[in-house]
Amino acid sequence: MTPRLRTARLDLLPLHPDHAPEMAGVLADPALHRYTGGEPAALEDLAARYERLAAGSPEPGVTWHNWVLRLRDEACLTGYAQATVSGHVAEVAWVVGTAWQGRGIAREAAPAVVDWLGERGTAEVIAHIHPDHHASAAVAAAAGLAPTGERQEGEIRWRRKFPAPGVDLA
Repeated sequence: MTPRLRTARLDLLPLHPDHAPEMAGVLADPALHRYTGGEPAALEDLAARYERLAAGSPEPGVTWHNWVLRLRDEACLTGYAQATVSGHVAEVAWVVGTAWQGRGIAREAAPAVVDWLGERGTAEVIAHIHPDHHASAAVAAAAGLAPTGERQEGEIRWRRKFPAPGVDLA
């Protein structure tokens, strides 16, 4: 089950299909797809996607964690963060709507997600970032991930490893 997480300014709320109308506006700018491809989803498509995500992964041994990012002071949704966990490896991603970019929202949300995963026994967290997406690379670094020499579909693989439970690295 995906928990609610809290940071200094944000509530990371477990994704629910009821978030689709507000999130459709947050994600409406085609510029958000510059590095990932595609285009903004219509409300009906986004609602259907949120239904699938909220239902959880149909694949045994795979868990989906999806959050919307709520900026408490403005009482609005600003983006999302997600993690797909398979075994002891998690792949993470984040998106912040263009109206809220440059305010440190992703830099605040991503470490909360990555640290939460590490606290629950995840051994390795991975993110794939377009080589020209410098803002996303800065978010990954803030979450403790480092670039590797590996690429997948043109994107750089970033990684953070956590020690096995009971292992002291000092």
